[in-house]
Amino acid sequence: MNETEHTLAQRSTAELVSLFAQMDAPDIEEMHGEYAARMLAQPSRLADVIGGVALDNPWLHWLCKAFRPVDANNGRGYNTFQQRGQLVQRYPMNTLIAPSRFDGKPAYQLIYRHYHSVCGSLNMVDEVRRAAPGVYLGLGTYGLTNAMRRTPYPFVLVGPQGDYRGDIGRPRKNFQPSARELPALFPVRTS
Repeated sequence: MNETEHTLAQRSTAELVSLFAQMDAPDIEEMHGEYAARMLAQPSRLADVIGGVALDNPWLHWLCKAFRPVDANNGRGYNTFQQRGQLVQRYPMNTLIAPSRFDGKPAYQLIYRHYHSVCGSLNMVDEVRRAAPGVYLGLGTYGLTNAMRRTPYPFVLVGPQGDYRGDIGRPRKNFQPSARELPALFPVRTS
């Protein structure tokens, strides 16, 4: 564990959100390859337990997120798990730079709803910013309501540590991001 990763691992969720606001988004081209991933401090004990059960259990262990640029504005990605001794890719996502739901500044956004998966059905969106060269702080969100999607679930990415293995997933027909995925880009009108 490098110094930046160690420092992030010592912070609370609130401190990580505050640090995130001070960081810059990586470029689409910068995020290319596999990045070792792990959860950081979660917003509650329940979230910590649920995250542990979902991402690190005897049958499934979360290893990394991986990305590749598609063009100057978009990319693709997936998560890799170790499942019964095998490496498996799951939960594809589309990537782009868009305003953060937390502070309105640019963030590298991972939108899972572009593809059919459990994460897409839960409206999962991760935001990523550069903490140091090769170390990235992420804030994940998911949920069926706007209130649920305002809770940050921090994680750290380190890399790249390997090559992108290839695209996965079946796209949702005619999907376009909306305020559900990118609320800072599509603010709610009050009048």
